[in-house]
Order: sequence, then C-alpha cells, then structure tokens
Amino acid sequence: MSFGICNLSIVPLRFEPSDKSELTSQVLYGDLFEIIEIQPKWSYIKLVFDDYQGWIDNKQFLTITKESFQKFKNTPLKLTTNLVEFVTCNDDTLLPIPLGANVNAVTFFEHEFDGSFNSEKFPKKHLLETAFNYLNAPYLWGGKTPFGIDCSGFTQMVYKINGHALLRDASQQATQGEVLSFLEESEAGDLAFFDNEEGIITHVGIIMPDNYIIHAHGKVRIDKLDHSGIYNLNTKRHTHKLRVIRKIIS
Repeated sequence: MSFGICNLSIVPLRFEPSDKSELTSQVLYGDLFEIIEIQPKWSYIKLVFDDYQGWIDNKQFLTITKESFQKFKNTPLKLTTNLVEFVTCNDDTLLPIPLGANVNAVTFFEHEFDGSFNSEKFPKKHLLETAFNYLNAPYLWGGKTPFGIDCSGFTQMVYKINGHALLRDASQQATQGEVLSFLEESEAGDLAFFDNEEGIITHVGIIMPDNYIIHAHGKVRIDKLDHSGIYNLNTKRHTHKLRVIRKIIS
C-alpha cells in the first residue's frame, strides 16, 4: 500500500483514468489518501476523510511514507475558513487554496501560512454562518469549493469546516444521523433529502429557520421548504420532492 497527499489547491478526482472522464469529486490542498492502484499516468486512491475513491493524475500529488501518513492522519484537521487563502511555497511563489483546505500540510511541505483556520468542533448554530460563505457558488458536478460545488459537496464541506464528518454523496449522507418524522421537528442545520421518480435520493440541502433551505441547484441559493419539497422563489414552482429529514448534530 502506498500513500499520498495533495500539494495543489484543487485537483480533480475522476471516475476513470482519463482527463475526459467524469469529475466525481475534488481533492483539496492537504487532503490525505491511500493509493490503491498505480498506473503510468494515473493512480486510484481512497481519501482518508470519507473513504471516497477515484482516479487522480500522478502529476498532481506527492507520495509519502507510511510513517508520515500515520502521523499526518492522527493530527487534527486545520481547515481554512476564508473563501481563499494563500500559502507561500519554498520558491517564494504563492499558492491559492480554497475554503476548507487542510493547512496542516504547510509543515509537511515546508510552506508558510498565516491565514485563518478552524481546528475545533463547532455547535450546529455555526453551520449556517459557514454555509453563507458558499452563496452564489456555481453548481459543478463533483465540486467542493466556492468556485464550483455540488449539493452533497456543499453539505459535506459546511459540516467538515465545523468539525463534523459527512460522507460524500447525498445518498450516503442520507444514511447518517437520526430520522425526523416531520418538518416541524427540524432545526436550522438539519439536512433535508430529496428523491427522483425512481425513489433514489439525488439532492440534499441545509435547513434554515422559518422554512427556508440553502442548497446547490444551479448555484448555492436559498429557497422555501415545505412538506412537498423545495419551492423555487424565482420560478414559483417546486423543484425537488422531499424524501426525508435527518438530524446529524443534536
């Protein structure tokens, strides 16, 4: 087994070993992973944080020893809390890193960083403050940053920055936490999940006070939430059918 760490700002994680393949997620600066398979140009990896797997370009990460991997893995995350921060590289060039990058890596890479980060577990009331940092971020399938994000990437990153772990996909996140029977039982910060005509969960958003929801649909936006689902305030129609509400944090 080999091990790696992301030394760039935002790296694609793909379904197949090809630049033309579907973007399934992204690997951010400081993300740690196991290398399952190595090919001449691509490696198949499993991320430590959520066990998500995919192909990454061999030119876009660094391999590390098992000892370094274990030490880094056992170090609490230090995640950036601003939309963009900068680290100073060994050659004095600047590397921009996005919201939610793990700046523990600066020590490993011998980079310099003097920006803001969080290493604590915050209560539920902090979730929406973080979520608002992503407002108007364009929708991007597989995205995890304010410059492009999908619905489950959005919820995962908001929770992650506040010290709470969610799985990567909406259908996976829908297996976590406690099921609530009614919308009236929910609180701000709980997650609402939505399914398609086949009953497959395909969408997730974060519940806000007064029956509003913040979610990634076209962009990260705020809409109304009722017993039927999401009511788009611009188009004046329902866009997603409510399936289940889950409380992740008490």
